[in-house]
Amino acid sequence: MYSGLLIVLLPLALGYCIPCRSQSIVHVINVSVARMVYLILFLMGISLAFVDNLSSHLGTIFTLCLVFLGCITLANLAGLWLLDIKRGRVSGERGAPAISKWALLLDSAKLCLVILGGVLLGQFLDPEWFAVDSLSEWALMLLLLLIGVQLRNSGMKLRQIVLNPWGLAIALVVMVSSWVGGLAGAWLLDLPLTQGLAFASGYGWYSLSGILISDQLGPVLGSAAFLNDLARELVAILIIPALMRRHPSCAVGYGGATAMDFTLPVLQRSGGVAVVPVAIVSGFILSLAAPVFILSFLSLSA
Repeated sequence: MYSGLLIVLLPLALGYCIPCRSQSIVHVINVSVARMVYLILFLMGISLAFVDNLSSHLGTIFTLCLVFLGCITLANLAGLWLLDIKRGRVSGERGAPAISKWALLLDSAKLCLVILGGVLLGQFLDPEWFAVDSLSEWALMLLLLLIGVQLRNSGMKLRQIVLNPWGLAIALVVMVSSWVGGLAGAWLLDLPLTQGLAFASGYGWYSLSGILISDQLGPVLGSAAFLNDLARELVAILIIPALMRRHPSCAVGYGGATAMDFTLPVLQRSGGVAVVPVAIVSGFILSLAAPVFILSFLSLSA
């Protein structure tokens, strides 16, 4: 457990200690993070190709994904709905620039194609000399270092997080309700409960959950975790506009860690500027919590 946490948290902490005042450098870092995600998913596809009798495992991958997605979605929306009963509707002006929902869905489809490309290339590689696990580990550490720099320079201060009780409440409800859904999914699939908790702790961060779970439980379960968190992001894009007016906590919280980046433009368009700080705070907290809880639960299942 401790070596895994060190691999994840050390580069994240080092990156967070790096101040960056140049907007051009920040832009380069943002672009690099996007490219690194593609690289990590490509390597995960190669790792998946090295699985014996891959075709026989596809049913398992999709079954795991659908069961966990269903259980976690129901638990998240139920918990966030209860939070909305106390808070009421969101207020704020609309009018953010329109964003094509289909363009966002296309971006997610590209991620699946990158994994497929890795699977195809992996058919021609020899697992004996291509150290895909080591490459994935180093790529993940570089990604986390860059994400740490992003978090440091996002303008989000500890004071802002503490003084945003709505964002804190959303993050807490997402964590607890995700674990409830993960336990339900593990029970239905007859898996160890700790593995269900690990699956549920990705909070939409597919590149992280896929690699960490692949490293500990194998590429089949890692691919299922990736698809589960990617599907969560796709569902969030589709339901945010419909939920925002009456159930803003559901709209913000269901996107999980992506509320501070990928789904943020959709949230801003649907809820206006008032919802932006709430989304950033909840996404920020869930992004920091995901690697800690995934590795903690995986260590208990070892």
